[in-house]
Amino acid sequence: MDAARILIVEDEKKIADTLQVGLVENGYHVQVAYDGGMGLHHFTTGHYNLLILDINLPGISGLEICRKVRQQDSTLPVMMLTSMGTLADKIDGYNVGADDYLVKPFEFKELLLKINVLLKRSRQAQLAQRNILKVADLEMNLDSKEIKRGNTRINLTAKEFQLLEYFLHNQNKVLSRAEIALNVWGIDFDTNTNIIDVYINYLRNKIDKHYSPRLIHTQTGMGYILKVKED
Repeated sequence: MDAARILIVEDEKKIADTLQVGLVENGYHVQVAYDGGMGLHHFTTGHYNLLILDINLPGISGLEICRKVRQQDSTLPVMMLTSMGTLADKIDGYNVGADDYLVKPFEFKELLLKINVLLKRSRQAQLAQRNILKVADLEMNLDSKEIKRGNTRINLTAKEFQLLEYFLHNQNKVLSRAEIALNVWGIDFDTNTNIIDVYINYLRNKIDKHYSPRLIHTQTGMGYILKVKED
């Protein structure tokens, strides 16, 4: 597994550099920013698995950075690491989207524990998300084999499920009847059969007929495409 990438935004250089050394020694890749503006720049131009923020920062506060981060990424773990330790301060941090809050002075071992918990939780959420396919308000759970459109459970046959799964893996791509036949039925497409069109109709009746927007569209002379297209 690749080492996690951590962004630390901390204006006290001694603390920031000490954290960087300690976390690197524990196997993490660490980027440090000493003011809010540079911290936000690193976030928007890089890829990180965890963000550690002081609150009182030059330029842009840690609270404002967290608020901006949450507008772009609702899942990135964010920890506030600050000397502001009142209950009101913690409430402010959690209200802007922080996942955890550690008050200075702190034990480095406690910081490591919190980092491990946040990263583990994030990895588990990502793994779970990989088994859920979505388009608009349609959701397919590959583990439970459940299909929902909005809050409505939809029952599909095994072949209908396979057909929809193939569409979901190829969203916004025109799929020919030959591609569908090969990848869903495992057979060469026979122009004398209308099995593809029959099953497309079955699927449309179950996931499209009573819902908006419609999702499965015919591309005349080319095949079918799954995409969001408002009626």
